[in-house]
Amino acid sequence: MIESMKTTPQFDVLVIGGGAVGAGVALDAVSRDLSVALVERDDFASGTSSRSTKLLHGGVRYLERAIKKLDYGEWELVQEALTERRHLLTNACHLSRPMPILLPVYNWIDLPQYWVGLKLYDWIAGANSGVEPSHFLSRDQVLKEFPILKAEGLKCGIVYSDGLHNDAKMNVAIAITAAEYGAKVANHCEVINLIKENERVVGAHVRDHATGREFPVRAKVVINATGAFSDGVRRMDDPHATKSVSPAAGVHIVLPEQFCPNRDLGMLDAKTKDGRVIFILPFETATLVGTTDSSAEITALPSPTDAEIDFILDHVKGYFVDSVGKNVTRADIKSAWSGLRPLSLDPSKPNTALLSRTHVVHASKSGLLNVVGGKWTTYRQMAQDTVDRAVVLGELAHAGPCNTLNMPLHGAHLYKDFAPDQRKKHRDELISIYGFEPDVASHLVHNYGDNAHLVGMLAQRTAPGPSRSSVRKLPKEFDPYKRIAKDFPYIQAEILYSMDHEYACSVTDFLARRTRLAFLHEKEARKAVPLVAHIMGDRLAWSTAERDRHIADAYVLLDSMMPPPSSTKPLASMTSGAAEL
Repeated sequence: MIESMKTTPQFDVLVIGGGAVGAGVALDAVSRDLSVALVERDDFASGTSSRSTKLLHGGVRYLERAIKKLDYGEWELVQEALTERRHLLTNACHLSRPMPILLPVYNWIDLPQYWVGLKLYDWIAGANSGVEPSHFLSRDQVLKEFPILKAEGLKCGIVYSDGLHNDAKMNVAIAITAAEYGAKVANHCEVINLIKENERVVGAHVRDHATGREFPVRAKVVINATGAFSDGVRRMDDPHATKSVSPAAGVHIVLPEQFCPNRDLGMLDAKTKDGRVIFILPFETATLVGTTDSSAEITALPSPTDAEIDFILDHVKGYFVDSVGKNVTRADIKSAWSGLRPLSLDPSKPNTALLSRTHVVHASKSGLLNVVGGKWTTYRQMAQDTVDRAVVLGELAHAGPCNTLNMPLHGAHLYKDFAPDQRKKHRDELISIYGFEPDVASHLVHNYGDNAHLVGMLAQRTAPGPSRSSVRKLPKEFDPYKRIAKDFPYIQAEILYSMDHEYACSVTDFLARRTRLAFLHEKEARKAVPLVAHIMGDRLAWSTAERDRHIADAYVLLDSMMPPPSSTKPLASMTSGAAEL
């Protein structure tokens, strides 16, 4: 890919940023017959796009604000997001699924508001939304579905549905799909400055982190899709550019599986002390809890603060029966992380929880096209709007119409409707043909879709035996069927697959984004670092210094996912100031 970038005199479009929006822009543009290059300084989804709440949603909170404040912009955002939710559930059905979410009701006065609001949410989504409509649960039904929920004061519940997805793998799938259509995509390639001619941006100088070499990439239109880091690129264009992004920290903690006992049902707390919402969701083999929403500084590896962790834990303690809730401690947290949400800046709204997720596409005087704001669920529409603007800006008359609305992503071509019976059939095939254990087979189906068989064939070909001699540079200890970490379905064959087919170049690429082990269990991921470095290093012929650097980089990432040390203050005193962060 990098050699193609070096030898191409000029692309139609150069995309800076390989998050969901940047990869989406590349896919949209290349599928319109435009020549496209994309560069990402770290890895695809290394920023905000891997640190979300994993929801594909219209936003019940945004709908509430639209109604209470008569805000048509928020109404349009909900409409747009619910439309895009349907497309993502179809176009990447192996990486996403409908997720019913319980809203427990502890005060009868809240029931009419919740019921009307969620029925309106259903109506906006439409009859072909791809998810079940909201419905009422009696108190007994709520406790049957979520048995560890505190029963005291519980009146009833409402269940509504959104979507749940593997955000990092989804981002990688978008980038791979763009490459399959002909885009030249490269991770670990950083833009160090922009190229200007006659006061117009016509490209960028790029540094390949693997070699340290620099090279120019020229394009008719340069698109800045770097999310929370957008202003850094904008100031390469104009050192006096004003801020366009207000980053907000979304914080999540990961608890053991038993904290979400029904793996087909999440829960929403819409009544936190300061008006923010907290979700409890099934996440792979664990439970995801978050998010808080507070102002933050831009940093490459944001970490949750002590107060944010306490804010979430305090609420968790209040949800569950005493036998569970009173015993929740920091020792139960397996991983914790913070992600920077790139909210469009409005200086009149200091509370980031009140900022809109609507996106803005604007061109600078020198022609740098910037896309900021938005949310994960609307990435495709954001990309379409951005490319529409690029076609006009760059006078790209040969561009065709947008084709991404119903385009299957990498791994979803055989599964337009990935129903449970199809998933089971596919899993059983992997077990019978390749000898995978059931949980490994299920993991492969849900994360690789119709490419799961390629992982199986790779495992067969690289298993110890005569055929293995034809596979280059594998350590003797390599066993494709062996698990990378205890109690997790990730196997060593996936390390090779990620390098050969998913652009994985580092230990962190694999542990954080090709698998989700770093996000699920920091300690188990830490144990796996030497093994992954050994296998990747042998395959990629890393020197000792390179291997040590990759190991050190992985530990730096994992350090940012460790919960802060326990506070010496009681929880009550800590949460009282959490909203002011």
